[in-house]
Formats: sequence, structure tokens, C-alpha cells
Amino acid sequence: MKEFVISEAKAETAVLVGLVTKGQDEAKTKEYLDELEFLADTAGAVTVRRFTQKMDGPSSVTYVGSGKLGEIRKYIEDEAEEGREVGMVIFDDELSAKQMRNIEKELKVKILDRTSLILDIFAMRAQTAEAKTQVELAQHRYMLPRLQRLWTHLERQGGGSGSGGGKGSVGLRGPGETQLEMDRRIILQRITLLKQRLADIEKQKNTQRKNRGRLIRVALVGYTNVGKSTLMNLLAKSDVFAENKLFATLDTTVRKMVIDNLPFLLADTVGFIRKLPTDLVDSFKSTLDEVREADLLLHVVDISHPDFEEQIAVVENTLKDLGCADKPSMIVFNKIDAYSWVDKEPDDLTPPTRENVTLDELKRTWMARMGDDCIFISARERQNIDELRDAMYRRVRELHVQKYPYNDFLYENYES
Repeated sequence: MKEFVISEAKAETAVLVGLVTKGQDEAKTKEYLDELEFLADTAGAVTVRRFTQKMDGPSSVTYVGSGKLGEIRKYIEDEAEEGREVGMVIFDDELSAKQMRNIEKELKVKILDRTSLILDIFAMRAQTAEAKTQVELAQHRYMLPRLQRLWTHLERQGGGSGSGGGKGSVGLRGPGETQLEMDRRIILQRITLLKQRLADIEKQKNTQRKNRGRLIRVALVGYTNVGKSTLMNLLAKSDVFAENKLFATLDTTVRKMVIDNLPFLLADTVGFIRKLPTDLVDSFKSTLDEVREADLLLHVVDISHPDFEEQIAVVENTLKDLGCADKPSMIVFNKIDAYSWVDKEPDDLTPPTRENVTLDELKRTWMARMGDDCIFISARERQNIDELRDAMYRRVRELHVQKYPYNDFLYENYES
């Protein structure tokens, strides 16, 4: 069975396609395509061109209009004539099987959507048995409704009792359909097996959680690539893999921390992203259980990102979907060393924007809104880390007294 994996072809070139709609203006579409290009780069592809189109919404047949699809095809053909093959075209939304089939027929190159690209990155990043099982489950769930597209090359072989026996006839019973039914059964069986495997892993993890003792649990959450793993390494003296790539961390890492004789558990979790595939959320349920069971959430934000406020909203909405919106939380603005702005003139009366608000102004704004549950740091430059530790100590101690009022804070016999 075919899988959508591009990681083997490190030098493949990619064309990106997005839509400008009533609910998504040109600036927003550019931000989404910037992120899609970062995803493509993480997967090992080089972006060579972008195409956008203004539409009320995606075409149910080809996502973009026929004219724009022809423009993309001509670009691919022109590049081929110059000896520059375009390896794939990546669309910024999830495509249906019908859309993918029609687009492939027209463009005659590999077609991916945002979901399949993210799945590929997850497959590259998975290290533990649990993460690999979760990724495979998500891949099979994604592939199941798209199986028919993988067997269109056999349709012409099938005669049948339908009117005319042509492609798509109701009575068609050729080899293509037989293979399709076989693959569907195989995938459904595999999905059942993977679900059972994850259930067994979850039982083991629940036992491990019970053995952790009566400790407050703190979880690092946030958008992908905001520096959670770097902060985890700094706070917990850990060795979690961290790099400037999306989804560098898939596996939840839990470490014991002690601040002034107050022990607690700190967990690094998978990053969130806009348009996160539902299948991934479902498949990674056991990983996200660390978020659900946390007593305190440290929401890490990349303040240097031009659209950090929308990233905050994405994370908050995802936490809401997980039933964690009401958990105690702190917001940690990271990467203050990378924040850039232009100094405003004293008489500048223009509305505040990302380009003309200073870091001090942002601090006052957010601290007024969040009070003591807001701190600005640089994990890479180790700026304000002591202040963060003090804030964590205060919140963890408060939660510990509430949850374990008759327990002291010293766990000399605790084994992680």
C-alpha cells in the first residue's frame, strides 16, 4: 500500500498552494504558507514557488479553480523543460480523495496536503514504540477514506455489469475494486491492532503514574517550535532533543524537579499547530494525557514570532478541546532575545501593532492582564530563569498545599 512519505528524497522541490477567502485575508494566507514552507523544510523539501487564489472557499473538485490549476501545471511543465523537476505540490488544507485524484490527474506530480505533510514529519520524528504506534494509527486513519485513489490504475482493467462498464459505473466489479476491498479490510484490522497496542501501553503508563508518588505535575504546553524542549533541558537538567524544526519532540518526557526542597514533576509535551489533523489528536491521546493530568500548565510562547497571539489562541482552543481550559496555568513568553521592534516617537499616535510595540509595552500589557502568572524569559540566553523558578515554586507550593494539605514537602525516599 502506498504511503505519503517524502523524507527519503531530501532534495525534492515543492510548490505550495493556498487560498485567500473571506475568512482568511492575504496576510493570513501568507502566514499559513510561511508555516507550510517551514513544515516542508522540516520534512526535507525545498520550496520553489507559491500559488494563491482568491475564492469564496475551496473547490470540491480541484481545491483551486481550473484556471489556477492550469497555471500551476504550466509552471511545472516549464520547469521540467529547463531541467528543474518539481517533485510535489503541497496544499495548505486537507484534501479529499476526490480532490487529490483530480489534481494528480491534471498536474501529474506527487500531491500532498498539510495533513499528510505533518504525518510524514511525525513519522520521521517518532522514536519510542508508543510514538511510532500513534503515528502509524494516524496514517492508517488518514489513508482509509483515500484508498480508492490508490487503485485508479486498475479501474480500466475491470469490465462489469454496469451500464457501459465505464469508469465509476455502479456495477463495476473489476480487480481494482477487489484489491480496494482487500486493502480496506487489512487497514481496518491494522487499526484495531494498533488501538489495542496503544491501550496496553496506556495501562503500563497509568501504572507508572501511580508510582510517581504524591507530587504536583507541571506540563509544558505551547505551539510547536516555541522552545519547550530547550526550557525543559534548562529547568530539569535534562537531555531532551531540541532544534529549530517543527515537532522536534513527539514523545512526552517527564523529569523530577526540585526547587528549594520542593519536588514536583515536569513534562515536555508535543507542540500544537494550526489545522492540527483530528486523526493526530485522537492517535496521540495517551501522550496528551500528561496535559490532562497536569496540575499546572506552563504555556510557552515564542514572543519573537510575528503572529504569537494567534498561536496562543490555537493552543488555548486545543486545550479547550482536551478539556483542560480551566486548569491553573502560567504563560511564559520565551525568546525575548529575538524580539525586534522599532522605537515609537513620543508623539506617535498610530494604533499599536506588532511592528511598533516595544517589549516593555508588551510586558506591561500582558502582566496587567495575567498578574503574577506571566513572565518573560530567554531559555537560550538564560535570561530571567531565576524569576521563572521562583514563580514556579510559588504556584507549585500553593497547589501542593491545596491537594495534599497533610503532606510535607520533603520526599527523601522518593524514587522517580
